[in-house]
Amino acid sequence: MSVRVVVVDDRRLVAEALASALRVRGHRVLGAAAPVARAAELALAKQPEVLLLGSAAPEEVGALDPVPRIRREAPRVAVVVLGPVPCPRGVAAAFAAGARGYVRHDERIEGVERAMAKARAGEAAVAPQLLRDAFAELLHPRDAPDAEGARLAGLLTEREADVLRRIVEGEDTRSIAAGLGVAASTARTHVQRLLTKLGAASRLEAAALAVRTRLLDHLP
Repeated sequence: MSVRVVVVDDRRLVAEALASALRVRGHRVLGAAAPVARAAELALAKQPEVLLLGSAAPEEVGALDPVPRIRREAPRVAVVVLGPVPCPRGVAAAFAAGARGYVRHDERIEGVERAMAKARAGEAAVAPQLLRDAFAELLHPRDAPDAEGARLAGLLTEREADVLRRIVEGEDTRSIAAGLGVAASTARTHVQRLLTKLGAASRLEAAALAVRTRLLDHLP
C-alpha cells in the first residue's frame, strides 16, 4: 500500500537515494531534504503520513529536536528514525523524543516499508532485539561516552587514527590513499583493520561511533 512520505537526513545523497528507492516501489514521496533541522518545517508544510528521519548519532543532544515539535504541531505525522546499530541509546532517545519507530540505517528497503506501515497504523515500529537492547542500556548503563572513546582510542595505531579522522571528514578511499601517500589497496586494508577494531560494519557506522564516544578527542 502506498504511503505519503518525506525523507530527511543530514546527508542529502542518502535522503535522495532512499526517496528514489521508495518512489520506485510506488510510494508517494513528498520531499527529500537535508539537514535534519528542516524536518519539522517539512512535516508541517507537506503533512506526510510518515517522516523518515536519518541521523548518524540520534543519541546526541539536539539530534532529534524536530521530533517533539512534529508531535505537537503535526500529530498525525508518524516519525521513524533511521539510525546506526548497535545504538541502544539512540533507540531510547528516538522514542523518548516522540518517534513512532526506529530502523537501522542498513536495513533493506522492505524493512523500511514495514516500519512505515506500522508507524502509520499507530504501532511501535522497532525490531524486538533493538528494543530489548535499549531497555537493557537504560537499566544497566555502560561506560560513559568519554570512557568508551578513551578505550577505543587505545586500540588504534597512529595510522589507524589518521584514517579514522579522514573517514569522519567524509573522505573516500582515493582521498585517504592520497592523504596517506599509499596505494588505494593499502588504504582499504587500513580501513578494514580500523573497522574490525571498532566493531563497526561500515565507514558510516565508524564515523557515528567516533562522534558518539568523542573518540577523536582522545587521539594524539
